[in-house]
Amino acid sequence: MAVSARPDTGNVPPQNQEAEVSVLGAILLSEQALDGLLIDVKLKPEDFYRERHRQIFRAMIRLKEKAEPEPVDALTVCDELTRSGELEEAGGTAYVHSLPTLVPAAANARHYGRIVKEHAMLRRLLDTTRGIQEDVYGFAGEPHELLERAEASLYKIAHDDRSGDVRTIEAVLHDELAKLEKVSREGVAVTGTPSGFKDIDELTGGFQPGNLIVLAARPAMGKSALVTNIAQNAAVDHGHAVAMFSLEMSETELAQRFIAAEAKLNGDDLRKGRVRPDRWPKVLKATEKLAAAPLFIDDSSDLGVMELRAKARRLHARQDLGLVIVDYLQLMRPEPGADSRVEQVGQISRGLKLLARELNIPVIAVSQLSRAVESRPDKRPLLSDLRESGNIEQDSDLVMFIYRDEYYNDSTDEPGVAEVKVAKHRNGPVGTVKLTFLERYPKFANLYRERSSDVPLQAADGQPEDF
Repeated sequence: MAVSARPDTGNVPPQNQEAEVSVLGAILLSEQALDGLLIDVKLKPEDFYRERHRQIFRAMIRLKEKAEPEPVDALTVCDELTRSGELEEAGGTAYVHSLPTLVPAAANARHYGRIVKEHAMLRRLLDTTRGIQEDVYGFAGEPHELLERAEASLYKIAHDDRSGDVRTIEAVLHDELAKLEKVSREGVAVTGTPSGFKDIDELTGGFQPGNLIVLAARPAMGKSALVTNIAQNAAVDHGHAVAMFSLEMSETELAQRFIAAEAKLNGDDLRKGRVRPDRWPKVLKATEKLAAAPLFIDDSSDLGVMELRAKARRLHARQDLGLVIVDYLQLMRPEPGADSRVEQVGQISRGLKLLARELNIPVIAVSQLSRAVESRPDKRPLLSDLRESGNIEQDSDLVMFIYRDEYYNDSTDEPGVAEVKVAKHRNGPVGTVKLTFLERYPKFANLYRERSSDVPLQAADGQPEDF
């Protein structure tokens, strides 16, 4: 059935020129108002409807951001516009000098700014919905793919996401300089979501927003144990909201692992009901602590990357996420259109990278390794061992491998020790750190600092004793 587009009614896009004039006039009356508008309202030049108002607001920002900031008043703004060759386009000297006389109350600058911001959001919503409508008429792919794209576009508007805009290096440097100055002033070494493992965090600085982190290992190395520990450390100990998508383990299995690790109990004993009565207070205390943590679990076994992105997006809208974990990548359902397995896995890894960028949060994807590892004398993984797709290595910002020598070598010099190798680090150093692996829980721990408290004690009968 043919469908015709709704004709353009010729309506003027949402705007409030009185609010725009009042914002500019209030700044000219009291330049302190500019800081509140930039920081609290997050007002940007693009939020103004009239181009002349955008030019005037940009000039004001340039005056404030100079190495030696200049005062912001009608005279200095006109001078700045003259230097940039925009004075006439901005309405001329008379127009700029008239702005302070048009302000109802300069103290209400932030309120006027919010009005400007809200109308800018409405204009972006209008542009986006028109684009969605055009896509509907011309789209030839799967409807759910178009729906996911539409949802992503609307999410960006709701969260004022400007990642799609071209930005000047001046704007980028201004934002980064403020972050670097804060880190230097506060002496903060971990700038991202912490893993909870001291040596890993020192090497990575925490998992950074927008990064795709791949954690890979051969079976039985402890991949799932490590990511559950990271999820637990980030959510319970540091208060970061974590969404864990487990395609391999059920929510019941995950809950048991979390409790065993938090209560420092033998996981097998917990599952089989062999916990001694005097240990139950530890179980209850661990359960209460976990219940209060911002930790979210999805154990859907048939999950595609677009569905995962939609779920993460909705959850992030309700609760700001600090980390998303996918266990594991190769179990995800491929989307239609990819023929070979290599293309399918590449499509999934790219989708997870886009999720990290879109929500500006770190995403950890657990991955399998190829059997090529087993054919080498040295079983330590290499980047070339990433299974089924070189795209995983290409899309990732950080790649970590787990290796436990005791699994391959009964006479190892390091029993109970796991090597975590950072083999790729786009924005920092690579290297290997060592953790203690407590297989009975299962739990990883900082190698030396926690060894005294986390290594199982020996009971009088010679058997390992739970904590």
